[in-house]
Amino acid sequence: MPEKKLKVEPEAAAELITHFAPLEPLPLSGEILDLACGGGRNGLWFAQREHRVTFIDKSLASLANRSNRHRYLEWNLEDDSAPQLPREQFDVVLVFNYLHRPLFSQIKATVKPGGLIFYETFTEKQAEIGRPRNPDFLLKPLELRSKFDKWDCLHYFEGEVSTNNKQSFKAQLIARKPIS
Repeated sequence: MPEKKLKVEPEAAAELITHFAPLEPLPLSGEILDLACGGGRNGLWFAQREHRVTFIDKSLASLANRSNRHRYLEWNLEDDSAPQLPREQFDVVLVFNYLHRPLFSQIKATVKPGGLIFYETFTEKQAEIGRPRNPDFLLKPLELRSKFDKWDCLHYFEGEVSTNNKQSFKAQLIARKPIS
């Protein structure tokens, strides 16, 4: 008897995306970058809406439901072995639960003029209640907002969030890159 393949449903996308992305005018077939994507849940949300997605992580082993329509790049973004992110390539860049400060300039440069950044990661206050605790992976107060201070800020929040009944302290940013 042939073995049945189980279809694995991706974990739901971050609420920052599911709540705000439908409110923002996005290109109908835009280029999306899911940076440090992990299992790809956020990029897959856009893929299900016919966007082309580039998934980047040091390991893509946990990324299921691959399609030839998308790009999958196994790059270690922290050891200088990865190439530079392409300039002005993506309509939307997604960064969740990841912080590597030397990448901020590349992240900003890879967004097309008029494109969006969705960024959510942990703040220093997170160390008081759990992981991560390493200050290299924790934002200082208003640090994320200041990195995109010349962009049009559409949403900014810093504080306690609850996801699947788990509390954490994060900063959230949605911003549009200036056209000129």
